[in-house]
Amino acid sequence: MSSSSTAVQAEPGKQEFFSTRVAFFIAGFTMSSWAPLVPLAKARAGLDDGMLGLLLLCLGAGSILTMPVAGYLTARVGCRRVILTGGAVVCLVMPLLATVANPWLLMAAIFFFGAGIGALDCAMNIQAVLVERASGRAMMSGFHGLFSVGGIAGAAGMTGLLSLGLAALPAVLCVVALTVLALWAAGPHLLTSGNGEPGPLLARPRGIVLFLGVLCFIVFQAEGAVLDWSAVFLVGDHGMDPRYAGLGYAAFATTMTIGRLTGDLIVTRLGGARVVIIGGAVAAAGLALSILAPSWVLALIGYALVGAGCSNIVPVLFTAVGRQKTMPQSVAIPAMTSLGYAGILIGPAAIGFIAHASSLSVALGVMVLLLGFVAASGRVLRNV
Repeated sequence: MSSSSTAVQAEPGKQEFFSTRVAFFIAGFTMSSWAPLVPLAKARAGLDDGMLGLLLLCLGAGSILTMPVAGYLTARVGCRRVILTGGAVVCLVMPLLATVANPWLLMAAIFFFGAGIGALDCAMNIQAVLVERASGRAMMSGFHGLFSVGGIAGAAGMTGLLSLGLAALPAVLCVVALTVLALWAAGPHLLTSGNGEPGPLLARPRGIVLFLGVLCFIVFQAEGAVLDWSAVFLVGDHGMDPRYAGLGYAAFATTMTIGRLTGDLIVTRLGGARVVIIGGAVAAAGLALSILAPSWVLALIGYALVGAGCSNIVPVLFTAVGRQKTMPQSVAIPAMTSLGYAGILIGPAAIGFIAHASSLSVALGVMVLLLGFVAASGRVLRNV
C-alpha cells in the first residue's frame, strides 16, 4: 500500500470524499444517458422487440462479467486506475451507441459499455467502503444518492438535448465531454491502492456475503419491477392515461433520491439494522398499496413509499459487506454487486412469466413477500 493511500485511509479528507461522490455521479450519469438513445438505436439498426431485448441483455452481461475482474484488479492496482479505465471505456464506446447501425456491432458496443459501467461500479463501491470505514461515520447513502442524482441528470440532459433538435452523436459527445471533465476533477484524489490482497479472480459467494447478496438481489429486483412494470400496471389495472403512466417510476425515483441524500443522517441515528427492517417494511407496504389501491393516486403514493423504503437498504448492505471477514472485499463486493445487477436483469422477466401464468397483481404480490423477507432479515445485520 502506498504511503499516500495509507494517509487517505487513516484520515480521509474532503477531497477524497468529493472524488468518491463524483465517481458515483459519473456512473449514474453515463448509464442513464443511454436510456433516451434506446429507441433511436432500435430504429437505426432495424431491431424488433426480441432483438432489442437481446441488445439490452448485453449491457447487463458486460457489467456482470467484468465486476469480478474489476474487484481483482482494484486490489492489485488501486481504485483510481480501475475507475479511470472504466470511465475511459465508457467515453470511448458511447459515440458508437449513437452511430452504429449493424445490429451485431451495436451489441458488441453495448457489451463493452456495460463492461465499463461494471468496472466503474465495482471500483467506486470499494473506494466508498474504504473512505467510509476510515472516516468512522456513515457516508454510503450519500454516495449512492449521487448515483441517483447522476441518473436523473443523465436521462433529463440527454432527453433535453435531443428534444432541442440535436442529433444523437453531438448529444452523446456533450455527455462524453462532461464525463471527461468529471473524471479529470475526481482523478487526483481517488485512492491509489485497493482493499488488501486480491482474492481469487472467481469465487462463489458464501456465508454472510451470499446472504447480503440475496438481499441486494431482492431490492434491485423491486427497483427493476417498478421501472419496467409500474406504467403497465397503472394503465391496465388502475385505468391511468398512458401519457402519465411514467409518474409511477418518477414517484419512486424521487423519494429514493431524497432518501439517499438524507440517508447518512438516518443511518447514524437508527443504525443499519433498523434501517433495513423499517425500510423493507415500508417498501413492502408501499408495493401492496400500489396493488390494492382503488385509484391511481393512491398507487402513486405506494410507489413513492417503495422508493423511500428501498433507498437506504443497499447502501447499508455495502457497508456491511465491507465489514465482514468471511471473504476478501475484492471478491465480496463484486459478488454482491453482481447479484444486485442480476436482480435488475432477471427480476422483471420473472415477474412477466408469473404474470403470464396468473396475473400481474399476483406477480407483484410475490415481490411484496420478498420485501417482507428483507425486513425480517434486517436483524441479522446487527451481528455484522
